[in-house]
Amino acid sequence: MAEINPQVWAVDALGALAHETRLSVFRMLVQAGPDGLIAGTIAEKAGVPSSTMSHHLATLERAGLVQSERESRVIHYRTDYSSMRRLLAFLMQDCCNGAPEMCSDLLGELCNSNA
Repeated sequence: MAEINPQVWAVDALGALAHETRLSVFRMLVQAGPDGLIAGTIAEKAGVPSSTMSHHLATLERAGLVQSERESRVIHYRTDYSSMRRLLAFLMQDCCNGAPEMCSDLLGELCNSNA
């Protein structure tokens, strides 16, 4: 199978995140860490009916941003951190027009926002 064009992949991933509920769910899963969350918990925390949440989770999974695993009667969802890094790298790869110092404090901002 041929490798998908990085820009086409990024557009799909960003399109999946371009919805308030899906962005919120993605961030929730990122915060949950590698253990992830089960679908029912995600729907409850997001205040969204399970059937609607299934649609949103499927969209995020098709975009490659989350992974699912069936465990008996529940589906467990986790962030695909390698895809998240791939998307962030794509967005930042041509950053700053040759002046990387413009973005040098980005990690500091991220660390301080979680304090």
